[in-house]
Amino acid sequence: MIRLLKNKTRLLFPYLLGLVVLFCHNLTAQESKTGIAAEAYTERNERLLIGVKWRYTYTMHVESATIVHQADNNYEYFLHFRYDNTYEQYLNGKFTKGDWHVNGNTLDYSFKSVKSFEIGDISNRILALEFEQPNSNGKYRYFFKSVEAGESPFPPAPGELPEVVVKGKVFKYKKEPWWTVFRKKKEPAVVKAEPINITVELIGGGYYGGIDAVQKDYIIIKSDGRLIKEFQSISKGLSVTKKNIPREELERFAAFVKDQKFFEMDRFYDCNTQMCLKRKRQEPSPVPLRLAISYGNLRKVVTISIWGEDNRHVKYVDYPPALDNIVDAIQRMAHRFEEEAKGPKVQKSKSPKVQ
Repeated sequence: MIRLLKNKTRLLFPYLLGLVVLFCHNLTAQESKTGIAAEAYTERNERLLIGVKWRYTYTMHVESATIVHQADNNYEYFLHFRYDNTYEQYLNGKFTKGDWHVNGNTLDYSFKSVKSFEIGDISNRILALEFEQPNSNGKYRYFFKSVEAGESPFPPAPGELPEVVVKGKVFKYKKEPWWTVFRKKKEPAVVKAEPINITVELIGGGYYGGIDAVQKDYIIIKSDGRLIKEFQSISKGLSVTKKNIPREELERFAAFVKDQKFFEMDRFYDCNTQMCLKRKRQEPSPVPLRLAISYGNLRKVVTISIWGEDNRHVKYVDYPPALDNIVDAIQRMAHRFEEEAKGPKVQKSKSPKVQ
């Protein structure tokens, strides 16, 4: 009986060994396929991330689909993931750099108290970074959109080639009959170059207080010459003026801004005296002035904590006088079009009006 069992065991052993080898092979193949899929997923995410200028738009609480924060004129956040696995970011006038890495769906990139993010969605135009903090109630998503290089604050790296976008039709070669050589050739069409991007944005300035306190003072001039001015006070409410500025005038203004060396100025001008710090806490409260101008690949955002003079004709912040010239030119353009639209007359003044 024992001899019979031994003989059967000898006969079954090769089959058992074969089953074990086949199982291990299948397991290794599955792990290899999983590794290849993860590697391909990582490569896809890196390809869509690298070299794109991303601009933050809003933050959403995932579970409730509620927007908890949205970018506005006072909050600018840009991201740029470079090819050498370093990133540069711009947050409200401040540039910072660091390292980044993608592993599958995880982006190792540190922002404030979050050390890494999950890539919730990514395409050529949209990026959604998801995170969950231990003390938070649910998950949150940062949403970004891709922007052109001229719309971002990042300067081109030394030796980096300019971005060139070629748009046109693709023509296939077609053999013409021999007699077509006697036909009169058409003159090649003249392709007009796209105008240089010029945008202007002026927010705030002056002082908040008085009976009819100013709640909004906003001027924007787009590259197509569209001027939009919004002014709102407590008693008069909101008034909006929309007009078009000739392209020639806009180009002259851009040349004037460049001559005033606006793009070489500091990003922030603040108090450097005790008297200035004390004035910040007094009424009427000073409203910081923010001026953003783009001219081609040049872009600058300048903020002044107390602009101009108050009712005692005291200038508290030391900033270049050229800034007053630029602001005055913007206001004169806006006020001139406002008068042409038969709106309320605005008194011209280089200094902000104190309520």
